[in-house]
Amino acid sequence: MFFLIAYISSVVLINYAFSTAPHLDIIWSAWSGLVFVLRDMVQTRFGHGALAAMLAALVLSYLTSDPSIALASAIAFAVSECIDWLVFSITKRPLHDRLWISSVLSIPLDTFIFFGMIDALTPGVILTALGSKFAGVTIVWLAMAWRLRKNALAS
Repeated sequence: MFFLIAYISSVVLINYAFSTAPHLDIIWSAWSGLVFVLRDMVQTRFGHGALAAMLAALVLSYLTSDPSIALASAIAFAVSECIDWLVFSITKRPLHDRLWISSVLSIPLDTFIFFGMIDALTPGVILTALGSKFAGVTIVWLAMAWRLRKNALAS
């Protein structure tokens, strides 16, 4: 339940932050890296329920943020979430590999769609957003791979 609440809260708070302090877009783009890790944790625990969590976060964002920010977030998340759902539903790879594959495909699209729609697509924002998102996913991937190796050695 922690990851679900953290995911929804993070989406809403980031959209609110972009709405109220757009000049700090590099800070908010770094924070957005956490959302992808949380989304993957929600996906692993709740499966297709991740789509309902995304919808709840977007409705709350629309109510608390600039509607154009909420719309950009909704479209970017819809695209990345569909990619995530397809990877998780179709591939039979280990979980940590599905997280990485999903992220490699969805993170760039999400970044360019969202920041393009809010007119904040600058090199600094792109590098910060992509860097933070890929760093977060890589840390999760490494932790999961280490745990798998540790469990395999123990058995």
